[in-house]
Formats: sequence, C-alpha cells, structure tokens
Amino acid sequence: MTAHRATPSRNRRRRSGPAHAPARGWRGPLWGGLTALAVLGAAGFAAAGWTFTSDSTTEAAAPTGRAGAGRAPSPPSSPSASLSPSASSSPSVSPSARPSKPVVPATGPGTFTTAPGASAKVGTGTALRYRVEVEDDLELSLTEVAKQVESILGDPRGWTADGKSAFQRVSGGATDFALRVATPGTVDKICGQHGLDTGGEYNCSAAENVMVNLRRWELATPVYAKDVTAYRALIINHEVGHFLHHGHVGCPGAGKPAPAMMQQIKGMHGCVPNVWPYDEDGRYITGPAVP
Repeated sequence: MTAHRATPSRNRRRRSGPAHAPARGWRGPLWGGLTALAVLGAAGFAAAGWTFTSDSTTEAAAPTGRAGAGRAPSPPSSPSASLSPSASSSPSVSPSARPSKPVVPATGPGTFTTAPGASAKVGTGTALRYRVEVEDDLELSLTEVAKQVESILGDPRGWTADGKSAFQRVSGGATDFALRVATPGTVDKICGQHGLDTGGEYNCSAAENVMVNLRRWELATPVYAKDVTAYRALIINHEVGHFLHHGHVGCPGAGKPAPAMMQQIKGMHGCVPNVWPYDEDGRYITGPAVP
C-alpha cells in the first residue's frame, strides 16, 4: 500500500492535502526492500487465538492467467469475526473441492461494474459517498465485495472512530471516491496515470480511485496468509486512510500493534500485525511519520 499521490476530486471530495510520494525505487526481494505499499504476530494474534509460523519478508509470485467462469463466490465474512478464535475466513467446502490457491488473471478489460444498492450512513458528520466496483470478467461477487467493504468502513475500530469521518455506499449519483477491485495490470494502468508505480503487486489511492489489487485481495501476504479477510481490512483502511490524507508511519515499538498506515508489506519491524486504525478503546494506533 504504497506511497500515494492524492489529487483533487472531480466530484464532491471535501478534502485537499499534499501529494504522497510515488511508489518507485524498490529493490531486492519483494518483502525486504519495498518503498511501496502497506498494504495480532505473537502478541496481537495470541489475544485472538492466532499464532504465525513465519514472518517472511519474501512474497511468492502468484499464478497468472485468465480466470474461468463457474467458481462459487465466497460467503460474506466480517473482518471482526475473522479475528475471533472460532471464526474462519475460508468457505466451508470439502478439501477436494477447495482450490489450493485462487488464480489471479494478470490483466482484465479495464471496465467495471458497480455494486447495486446502497448502505446506511456510518460515522459522524457529512458522509463521504463511495461506490464499490469490480472489474468485469472476474470471479468475484459484487454483492459480497460490497458487504465486506461496508463492514470494514463501518467497524468501530475504523476511520469513523475519529469522530468526524462518515461513509455511505451508493450505486449512483455524485460520489467522493470509488473503491475498485481490479487485476494487477488494470491497477498498474490506473495508478500509473497518477505517477504511481504499483508493479503488478500493490494497491494505491489516486484522485477519486481507491484501487485494490486482486492479487492482494485474494492472496494477502505471508503474515496474513491465515486470515485473508483481515488483510482485506488492512488494504481498505490503509488506502482510504490515504484518501483522508493520512501519511505513512512506522512501527511505534517492538511488540506494539502495527498502525494501519504502516507499510506492513515491507516488514513488521518488531510490531505485531494489526489491521485497524483505532483500538477497541477508541485510541488511535500510530507511529513516527515516515516518507
């Protein structure tokens, strides 16, 4: 979830702020040397009954190819539920029916369909109106993607906890931003139009576009491999955070929760995994500012 350059909205965006630095210049293994995206560990997840066997800094390349039709959509799941000991982010299917790894097409048609319907307003103040869109020809359910996004933006640990941010999903009319799930190639193209290099791997926030890379949506990263649903919350909280003009921060200290605005894909640096901007007591989780 890299560096992002936000530009003024062409619709009704109410905020303005400095541009974020472009996501260029990473070198070496994917997890070891990124200057790009951000996209609980022993202490954070231990509280919720999770343990991790690895904090790898190398991300394996995902398979590519055009997705075929016919895969059943995953059932709706809440990021809150996925962090409880008894919950699972995996569909209840037999081992023989469960694919070992989702197939992520390298690119798509570059056209999108908007999720129908609308949500209630969440948060205090004037709501930022947003659309949820999925690139055409993907094996994703528009309805289920929209439900997950609504759940994340409405969670009490999300951005509404700041007491001034509010959101409402719509399917038409004026909007402040569009949250779009797309293939790596399409994300690269749209983010590249704003000077951001997503390298086929990352997400970005640019102008009115909050771009979610399908590879990250489906595969997460090694640290979050056991809870892909939780990682989706990190993607959305991080990229919407950029839309709200929050910059990158670093780890506040060993054993502490990683801020949502930390580039966790670059490594945890002693922090434990966390996907929310605020804790359950309404305290903002942050760290020292970084480029």
